[in-house]
Amino acid sequence: MKTREKRSIYEKYVKRVLDVIFSCIFLFLLFPVFLITALIIRLKLGSPVIFSQPRGGFGGREFMILKFRTMTDKRDSEGKLLPDPERLTRFGRFLRRTSIDELPQLINILRGEMSFVGPRPQLAEFLPYYTDDENLRHTVRPGLTGLAQVKGRNSLPWKKRFELDAEYAERVSFFLDLKIIFLTLFTLFGKGSDGDVENFYDR
Repeated sequence: MKTREKRSIYEKYVKRVLDVIFSCIFLFLLFPVFLITALIIRLKLGSPVIFSQPRGGFGGREFMILKFRTMTDKRDSEGKLLPDPERLTRFGRFLRRTSIDELPQLINILRGEMSFVGPRPQLAEFLPYYTDDENLRHTVRPGLTGLAQVKGRNSLPWKKRFELDAEYAERVSFFLDLKIIFLTLFTLFGKGSDGDVENFYDR
């Protein structure tokens, strides 16, 4: 896998410290939201409350990304799961639209598997197929949001998204992270508040 030789002090030390501090703060402040959401999911959608899925992470290592469950386990007459749109409930759409389903990723951040800002982690099954340049995305921790998400997300072709991920890895800095966080909040709560933000983070 392609590596980078130069890393700033921010990237080496400060970024991780900030991730730990703010993930702890948000987990504490949002605990009531976690609890209420988990109870409603258990009643409406069943268990497990948390959905996990293998994704490609830092150094190309796999980790299990965590999300609140948004779909039922409804199956057809042959016992096969119905298509996702048929299993996604109205409540599940609300969780996605408000990004509440992404809150468990604060645990991923606290555990060191993710960061607040970085390339969005893709399915682990794609790991063998990245080019050397695309693998630069794995030289930083994956994030809740990233450069590709604020530059067009699902409107961008995959090649362009991976180029932006690699660009972020080469340019990572405190001020770039602040800019990405600001633009993410603007998209979620500003012009993106019309519902276009559904699945924003996984784009």
